[in-house]
Amino acid sequence: MKALILAEDGFEDLELFYPYYRLKEEGFDVTIASSKKKISGKHGYEIETDADYDTIDASRYDCLIIPGGKSPERVRLNENAIEITKHFFEKNKPIAVICHGAQVLISAGVIRHRNIACWYGIKDDVIAAGGNFIDGVAVDGNLVSARYPPDLPEWMKEFIKLLRERK
Repeated sequence: MKALILAEDGFEDLELFYPYYRLKEEGFDVTIASSKKKISGKHGYEIETDADYDTIDASRYDCLIIPGGKSPERVRLNENAIEITKHFFEKNKPIAVICHGAQVLISAGVIRHRNIACWYGIKDDVIAAGGNFIDGVAVDGNLVSARYPPDLPEWMKEFIKLLRERK
C-alpha cells in the first residue's frame, strides 16, 4: 500500500516523522510531496522529499497524511496540493490530519459537517468553514484528526485501525 504526505518547511517535526516511520513499520511505501527538494521542520530536522505536487497521481495512493506546524499554511497555497486533497475526499480514501493540517482541508472545502480535531488556534477557522471542532482525537468516516503532538499515539492507532479495516 502507498501513503502520501503533503508537507512544506515549518512542519511540526514529530507530526511528520511519527506517521512516516509508523506507516513504514506497517509496510507502506511512503512518499513525501512538497514544492521543495528538501524541507525543514520547526525544530530543524530536515528530510528530502520524493516528489513535487505537480508529479503526483493521487489515484496511485491509498491514504493521505497532512502534518501540522506552519507547513499547512504553505501547502494550502499550492493548487495541485488542494486538488490532491480533494481527490482523497471524493474517493473516500483514509486521511490523517493533525494540528494546523486542517487548514489544507479548509482550503479544499471538504470539512462542512465533519468532526475535526485541530490545534486550538484554528478552531474558529474550522467552525467558520462548517466543521465541528472536537477537543481530542476525532474519527469521522475516512478522516482521522488530532490536536497536537501529545495526541500522536492515539491518532496513529486510530488511523492504522482504519487502514486495516479498509485493506
